[in-house]
Amino acid sequence: MRCCLSAPLAALSALPAPCEILRSGALLAPALLRAAATALHGPARDSRPHPDTPAALHLELVTLTEDRAVITWYTGIPGTNDGLGHPLPAVTEGEVVYGTHPARLNRVAAEDRPTAHHQVELTGLEPGQTYYYQARSRRTHATPTPLHLVRGNAVGTHRYGLGTRGGPYSFTTPQPPPGRHLLSIALCNDLHLGETTAGLMAGVPMLRGVAQEPGLAPYAEIMSRDLVAEARRRGADLLLAAGDITAGGAPRDLAQARRILDGFGTHGQDYFVVRGNHDRPRHRGDDSFRAGFLGGEGPAYFARDLGGLRIIGLDTYVKSGNGSDAGGLGAEQLSWFRARLREQKDQPTVVFGHHPLTVRDGVFPVTGGQRLGRRQARAVLDAYADAPGVFLHHAGHTHRNKRTVLPQAPHVTLQEVCAAKEYPGGFSLLRIHTGGYALNHYKTSGSAARAWSERSRRMAGGLWPHHSLGRSVTDRNSMTPHDLSGISRQAVVGGPR
Repeated sequence: MRCCLSAPLAALSALPAPCEILRSGALLAPALLRAAATALHGPARDSRPHPDTPAALHLELVTLTEDRAVITWYTGIPGTNDGLGHPLPAVTEGEVVYGTHPARLNRVAAEDRPTAHHQVELTGLEPGQTYYYQARSRRTHATPTPLHLVRGNAVGTHRYGLGTRGGPYSFTTPQPPPGRHLLSIALCNDLHLGETTAGLMAGVPMLRGVAQEPGLAPYAEIMSRDLVAEARRRGADLLLAAGDITAGGAPRDLAQARRILDGFGTHGQDYFVVRGNHDRPRHRGDDSFRAGFLGGEGPAYFARDLGGLRIIGLDTYVKSGNGSDAGGLGAEQLSWFRARLREQKDQPTVVFGHHPLTVRDGVFPVTGGQRLGRRQARAVLDAYADAPGVFLHHAGHTHRNKRTVLPQAPHVTLQEVCAAKEYPGGFSLLRIHTGGYALNHYKTSGSAARAWSERSRRMAGGLWPHHSLGRSVTDRNSMTPHDLSGISRQAVVGGPR
């Protein structure tokens, strides 16, 4: 199934500027040439013995909250090739040394077992404190995932250490959201159950995509099951899945998605699902998504009041088509949506739907299919401008982490969340407090999920991390003050729906 890519978009304009097309073409050309060579000649798979000194690379500061940080990296065997231009895994120990001064890294956090796919969590951090750290395996310091094409930083909130090899790098923990914690919501999208090859891009046939290793379970199932388990482990009370639940809307894939998501809880009570363009019906009268998640009747959009918190789910592909064109709400749904917001303008509200309202600051050329139709997106923003209770719009479709705030509605965070089914994988955890909220990205942490995440980072000729991870830590971790004191945790978590 072909994936959807984002790209630069000035405000809500339909087409990119010529300079942006040229810039994107210049970035893509080397990757396309490498991919074409691989397709013609086929990469050799090397298998040299495990070295004493592994290559430690792809260091990323994934999660940053007021009191913890999650850091990941990969260790490989230097000079080897797994068949996709990537070193074979080197299973070894990993640890992070850190402290509040770059010359005194006097605290250590270590993994409990050797692995090639390292994930270390620092806990007990102080809010508003700057920390310096190095990640290492067998005394080899891990180096960052390069994000030079987007002038990004994968490892910290400062540029400290980026001019050296192995750091130390630095980050400053944010302040916690004001007030007491009320509840947490896992935001996810693009599970693509039934997909067998990741990264097949429309219009770029020489990029062959990445498939799962032979004999292993389908990657979409691995990542989806791990997402449910990780969301529960991280304390999510609710889960919102913003479309492209399947790769093609097949009944068997929708049934499998329902079984996996039911592991989180009860649909319509503990988790909520909206449709994406890949979930659209293929034949008239055969709407498997509606049958699987809506009981076969009623609209695929809805509003729920959960103890003072209003959840609005949008169906952003209520039309015929092959799924590659712009998203659309339809006149009836748009009218319904405006009316709901007018009814309770100040009620704390989270909106989620598959297509984002705008797509900005990307690597790849823009197409109209990357977002909601321009006029409808503007209408939604106009409705937000007159509804101060709306504080978050969660979207998928672009397969990336990106936080955007627009001047038309500065009180609303527009959060694109990366695809659950591929690198970097996982979900965003929305932590709601009485005086504000935090958004924090978590990778799925199971061993099979980590292995697939590392394998699938090779999509787009190796450019995928520039697109999907988030050019800055704040694209996947942020805190925003907002009055949410009208929400009752007991009514949301313990009371009737």
